[in-house]
Amino acid sequence: MYKKILVAVDGSDHSKRAAEHAADLAASTGAAADMLYVVDYDRSREKEFESVPKDELEGKITDRLDHIFEVFREKGVGPALKIQYGEPGPTIVKFCNAEDYDILIVGSRGLNAFQEMVLGSVSHKVAKRVDCPVLLVK
Repeated sequence: MYKKILVAVDGSDHSKRAAEHAADLAASTGAAADMLYVVDYDRSREKEFESVPKDELEGKITDRLDHIFEVFREKGVGPALKIQYGEPGPTIVKFCNAEDYDILIVGSRGLNAFQEMVLGSVSHKVAKRVDCPVLLVK
């Protein structure tokens, strides 16, 4: 059923839970799994990646996501890391649609109705605009 799985990750506990589902699904179906990390320079709290040359960036991001790579390793799945730049919601949608994934898995922070109305949520924006099925993991 699934041949290409994309999971959006940012290193948070929410994205780790999404990765756990992606790893389980990839292991049980034999699908290829990719992790998508979006670098958003405008909103980066730590600004840690701004001065890093792009050729060193992947190594730093891989180090930051090691605990998420471990989730996949435990299931015998070797995900590819895809790095994109921009605002997370639209960037995830554009990348997922362009690469023709069968399913997108995204962690959700579980905002209440008021918070979502005021702040919006990446997972909600993505679920509305991506072409493939979306699995939201609470």
